[in-house]
Amino acid sequence: MEKIPTIKEIAKRLKVSPSTVSRALHGHPSIGLVTTMRVNKVASELNYERNQTAVFFKQRKTLTIGVIVPDFSDAFFSSALSGIEDYASKRNYNVFIGQSLENPDKEKRILETMKTHRLDGIIISISKNTTNYEVFEQLKKYNIPVVFFDRIPGMEDIHYSACNLQSGMLQAIDCLIEKGHRSIGLINGPSQLAASKERLDAYKQGLDKYQIAVNADLIVSSDLSSAQNTYAMRRLLSLANKPTAIITFNDYVARDAIKLLKNYNLAPNHDISFVSFANSPIWSFMDNAPMASIEQFPQKQGIKAAEILFKIIDDRISEASLTPVFHHAVFDSSMVSHRGRTNV
Repeated sequence: MEKIPTIKEIAKRLKVSPSTVSRALHGHPSIGLVTTMRVNKVASELNYERNQTAVFFKQRKTLTIGVIVPDFSDAFFSSALSGIEDYASKRNYNVFIGQSLENPDKEKRILETMKTHRLDGIIISISKNTTNYEVFEQLKKYNIPVVFFDRIPGMEDIHYSACNLQSGMLQAIDCLIEKGHRSIGLINGPSQLAASKERLDAYKQGLDKYQIAVNADLIVSSDLSSAQNTYAMRRLLSLANKPTAIITFNDYVARDAIKLLKNYNLAPNHDISFVSFANSPIWSFMDNAPMASIEQFPQKQGIKAAEILFKIIDDRISEASLTPVFHHAVFDSSMVSHRGRTNV
């Protein structure tokens, strides 16, 4: 194998000091034009490449951020990733991407790897099963900023970009009530997710607005796996008084629920109406979309998370902010009708 060319080798060929070569390669004004040109010529001949690790150490940054999401294949998270990567690219940053696959141990290993490589910052949407936040506290000690998006942990003093789920849920219930529904079910997500609690609280608030008592039988939870989504829907269909409308945690829950519904010879949005969170593009390719979805603006969340992270990075490098400031951004969710793609 050929030896990797070094500054010392360039200096030896030109019979100058390594420090002179280094300054010439960086365009330092103390080095004359002729010397600079000679150094660059030899560097080019030797295929010399700067040691980025040393450069990063000097600059106190790696020009790389990390992003962790639960699942690349989920349209919601791929949209958020697209926004983050685009923003980082405009800042001339690389993005180190990992997926937890909803596994807290894998999520922790990825975070540990990012910490070892001293990335400039991390953006993360935590797994649905994450309950231990110790690793995030450790990252603070290493001065690696973390910005959460969409799935926010129950921690104090954190940076995040999120969606206000209440606004969309209330719009959905208003819409369903207008259509004559009084028995509205909810297939919610895992209880440990803050987003599940937010959905449930808004659901109860929406019913209370119309003086409709909350029926615990109409509220079921899923771990968001296809099997659990189907089981949750089966529970609702087993009720003597079935719901006439169902709001689901996300589009994938709605997809599984609608699939099961047809096994009972019931028509989606005719016998039982559906509203789902997320507003995924999947409905463009399916025959039976819910009557509406609740848009959570994943790309906007991702871009805002990136904006927050780079502000923290810039402030840290310039030491502009001596007092910790925690940045929060919240987008209102909004119901989107699928009229024209459904029989409603």
